[in-house]
Amino acid sequence: MTETLAEKTCTPCRGGVPPLARDEALRFQSQAPDWELRDDDRRIERTFRFRNFREALAFVQQVGELAESEGHHPDISFGWGRATVSLSTKKIKGLHENDFIMASKIDRMADRPGPTSTGTPR
Repeated sequence: MTETLAEKTCTPCRGGVPPLARDEALRFQSQAPDWELRDDDRRIERTFRFRNFREALAFVQQVGELAESEGHHPDISFGWGRATVSLSTKKIKGLHENDFIMASKIDRMADRPGPTSTGTPR
């Protein structure tokens, strides 16, 4: 059985490896289809929508906890009713499998019932 990205754990990236080529990124994106390739395929991004500021803030906190546990940290901007998460691997200035692992885990987290389950793609 093939392991899904959401079941994997991020691995430390020390640099020295090339970023994913577009075709590789597209293959990984199939498991995180709501994420858009941006900046010449060097990062992925998704905006989640919420009913209010409190829910957006709670979601950002959950993403922060996940990032700490995985050792892979996204850029996040948020405000009333929205949170935008952007992922790339800074050490290689592009995308790595870790970015798609995080995206899949964030998607799974956003789909869970609870106060932040109203996250939807923009």
